[in-house]
Amino acid sequence: MNHRQSQTMTLLRYCLLALSLGLVAHDAARAQEINISTRKLTDKVNPFIGTANYGTTNPGAVLPHGLMSVSPFNVSGSTENRFDKDARWWSTPYSADNEYCIGFSHVNLSGVGCPELGGLLLMATTGKFTPDYRLYGSPLTQEYARPGEYRTVLERYGIAAASTVTLRTSLTAFTFPAGEGHILLNLGQALSNESGATLHFVNDSTMVGSRLMGSFCYNPQAIFRQYFAMRVSRRPHTAGYWKKQPPMTVEAQWDATADSYKLYDRYRQEMSGDDVGVRFSYRCEEGEILYVQMGVSFVSEANALQNLEAEQADLLKESRGDYAQAYTAMLSQAVDTWEKALGVVQVEGGTQNEQTIFYTALYHMLIHPNILQDSNGEYPMMGGSGIGRTEHDRYTVFSLWDTYRNVHPLLCLLFPDKQEQMVRSMLDMYHEGGWLPRWELYGQETLTMEGDPALIAINDTWQRGVRGFDTDVAYEAMKKSATTAGADNLIRPDNDDYLSLGFVPLHEAYDNSVSHALEYYLADWNLSEFARALGRHEDAALFRKRSFGYRHYYNKEYGMLRPLLPDGSFLMPFDPKLGENFEPNPGFHEGSAYNYSFFVPHDVAGLSRLMGGRKAFVDRLQRIFDDGHYDPTNEPDIAYPYLFSYFPDEAWRTQKLTRELIDRHFCNAVDGLPGNDDAGTMSAWLVYSMLGFYPDCPGSPSYTLTSPVFPKVTIRLDRRYYPQGQLVITTTSQSDAAKCIYIKDVHVGGRKITQGRRRISHDELVGCGELHFDLGVRP
Repeated sequence: MNHRQSQTMTLLRYCLLALSLGLVAHDAARAQEINISTRKLTDKVNPFIGTANYGTTNPGAVLPHGLMSVSPFNVSGSTENRFDKDARWWSTPYSADNEYCIGFSHVNLSGVGCPELGGLLLMATTGKFTPDYRLYGSPLTQEYARPGEYRTVLERYGIAAASTVTLRTSLTAFTFPAGEGHILLNLGQALSNESGATLHFVNDSTMVGSRLMGSFCYNPQAIFRQYFAMRVSRRPHTAGYWKKQPPMTVEAQWDATADSYKLYDRYRQEMSGDDVGVRFSYRCEEGEILYVQMGVSFVSEANALQNLEAEQADLLKESRGDYAQAYTAMLSQAVDTWEKALGVVQVEGGTQNEQTIFYTALYHMLIHPNILQDSNGEYPMMGGSGIGRTEHDRYTVFSLWDTYRNVHPLLCLLFPDKQEQMVRSMLDMYHEGGWLPRWELYGQETLTMEGDPALIAINDTWQRGVRGFDTDVAYEAMKKSATTAGADNLIRPDNDDYLSLGFVPLHEAYDNSVSHALEYYLADWNLSEFARALGRHEDAALFRKRSFGYRHYYNKEYGMLRPLLPDGSFLMPFDPKLGENFEPNPGFHEGSAYNYSFFVPHDVAGLSRLMGGRKAFVDRLQRIFDDGHYDPTNEPDIAYPYLFSYFPDEAWRTQKLTRELIDRHFCNAVDGLPGNDDAGTMSAWLVYSMLGFYPDCPGSPSYTLTSPVFPKVTIRLDRRYYPQGQLVITTTSQSDAAKCIYIKDVHVGGRKITQGRRRISHDELVGCGELHFDLGVRP
């Protein structure tokens, strides 16, 4: 068969897979002709956005807040491949820059900055079997993704592949050419820093097992086990394990080509090792489709198998064992689930690309946190303290240092029932492990980043009227981290200095002291607000006073916050630019003094007075943008564009900057995010900014207004929390809409608000029914 014939056969197999699954191949030209207002919302999502430029998203299939996700894994390759995962910084199973795919990983993280999970690699190959991932990988072609599904062709083998998901399971279809075909499950490779797996046959076509995961961001204590159940759609003619063998000589330890694998085709008892796997081999007819079901659990193999039965057995029963029909039904459910979730926000107008980046941002924002409990309600308790059972959804992947700023406030608005259950999950973690989480991952505290972020997220949730959780327990947990001595404090280990001095001094060259303290100040202000709301006025006054300690760091010489030494003197020498390229920086974590010096969202007025008043504050803040110091991917400064609006005469700067930043850093392309999405944080910034308001002070139930991108947006509100039931955001423009980005007037519920006022409370927003902007050009 010549190359052209081979390409034709591959395309035919791809089309056969699409037709057998009841699908129609994506036609980009036709999509351009369809009026964007009539397209499904899922058609307006591009899951490939953020898969380059270190956005660390992936195009794999997943449900909103679903445990299971299936992504192509192409960041580990042959010895000649320069994209080997261990040769370069990677924290995602997929990069649009790479070609060499070694399988499809099950359960993945989206938009994070440290590698983890990305294991259970499912692969299909043809011809002579090899277990060496450096030899069996393949380029991907004809990639297609939409919410709930991913499809591609493994070019090397001409195998078409497609995956869809339920909450805890997946179904993957492989369409083979005629001849010898293999399905592989590789448990040796993953993004995790841990290794070690165990698996065994249940019967000829079903496997169960587990793999060790953890050490996220190099925390050696954050270890957990991922369990799985795998079933193929028909019995193979041969099957067996493989296991990587240790080098036989000292010289071979340094020779990558000396790796060897032992095959176990007759052994059926349990197999364990650091690099093990299983293969199923078939004699395939042309166009034959083999299906692989996968269920996962973080409790047990039995639960993984039970999840598989609970979420797929009925689909197969209804289809009378026809896997193609079951796949189509599962896909339909997945798309419908996403359609409903995305449909909470209906935008009208704008360009097709604007609608795509908006709905893709909303899609990415709804991936994490994700559920953790199995179909029977069981889940791993915090810190490995046992197996619990929950009546509500138990959530995991709490990247709180990132997400407290905008993801959780946005969930309060759009999905308050989910946010309420997330807070209940945090309080359950406190009961189980003794502390609120900072950066929790599958029942383990990773202690990544700094501060006391769960405290802020919980108060912010309560302040926005989402209050279906135990406030007494919440306050107890908050106060514990704020008052416990440093030696006994998991969340605030440097609390002794903070409590005695009012600041955290620099004890070591790179101990992130200023970053820690700024987070504590904001947390204490939130604790003060929560205490005041609960009638604990003495505590409220104490924590409020603490929250103003940031003033210790203010240095008049630079007009910035500057690290302090234990004796209270400023660090010398001092370079405010240091840290802009993620190089180590005394006092600051992942940023420069420019990125942190305006991070006092609870006291903008006080910071302005320190800097000499409105003009000095505004001039210095504007220079952050003019001189290129603003980092759109650095959480402490992402609200900076909104700070101008604290001064009515300067609010135009907010409106100008937010539009410029949207246009500059977000687009409908693989590099369409400015950097790590940080579990949806950058996407949430975009959603808010395109809607026309932003929660620039976490814990304050208010928003700063900016000019909306779309002429009309309808938000469906949950009447159980917001009786108004709907918020309609509209705009009118004085002239050319492209030039009219400045707010002239704002009407809330039909009432014009005070001239120059550019803030609105949460209660006003959810209760007004309509928020209307009159936009014009700047005079």
